[in-house]
Amino acid sequence: TSAVIRTVPGGAGANVACWAARRAGCEVRLLGRVGADAAVWHERELAACGVRPRLVVDADVPTGTVVCLVDEGAAAERTFLTDSGASLRLGPEDWSDALLDGVGRLHLSGYLLFSGSSRALLAVAVKAAGARGVPVSVDPASAGFLAELGPDRFLSLVEGVDVLLPSRDEACLLTGCPDVAEAAASLSRSVPLVVVKLGAEGALLARSGEVCARVPALPVTPRDTTGAGDAFTGAFLAALLTGADPVRAAEEGCWAGASAVERVGARPPVRD
Repeated sequence: TSAVIRTVPGGAGANVACWAARRAGCEVRLLGRVGADAAVWHERELAACGVRPRLVVDADVPTGTVVCLVDEGAAAERTFLTDSGASLRLGPEDWSDALLDGVGRLHLSGYLLFSGSSRALLAVAVKAAGARGVPVSVDPASAGFLAELGPDRFLSLVEGVDVLLPSRDEACLLTGCPDVAEAAASLSRSVPLVVVKLGAEGALLARSGEVCARVPALPVTPRDTTGAGDAFTGAFLAALLTGADPVRAAEEGCWAGASAVERVGARPPVRD
């Protein structure tokens, strides 16, 4: 099949960090693990987006790689083939409580839940954040991997987080509810704030067992939907961190998601 093939920087956590760093007054640090094959490139690309990288270099395994197939239909939807590589070898030995110095929020990618070593890191990080009173948010990251992990196990592993940011599919999978509003409401009985990303339908917010707000998406013509959810998450969390209420933060998230789908790749444009 004839195609245009490009190599661009990515990674769910890294994408979130780059979109968060776009907001004035928001400093962002990223802990990740990469192979020696691409460490310098990733550091440079993250720094160009305003992110302070804290990358652990793995001498034995190459950097995680995703083959992303984007269709040519009007929705520009994508399919991922994922080789997680070094990213899922991130472990407790890569963590330091000093990473939380001066930090107002800890965000964790759900991909950390899909290997033993990174699950152990997540547990250590959440405990350290709790001891310092740092709020924690989680994006489930992948309905496919989530199905393998199991909803009950996922919910037990993220106990104590204050914001959960699932997609429609992830919210429905975690609850068994086919209706996304019911799913969001159900999740919000366990997590104080649930923000479900609905793509072209915007987002809905739920607290205390009820949907409390719906935020519309911005109408755009998509070129590539890769990273739209990461863009929403990054902009939403940055807005929260700098004083916005959740509804306003979700509006900023929808703006970022719309901006993301208008360009190829999952990162924002690099500012001069």
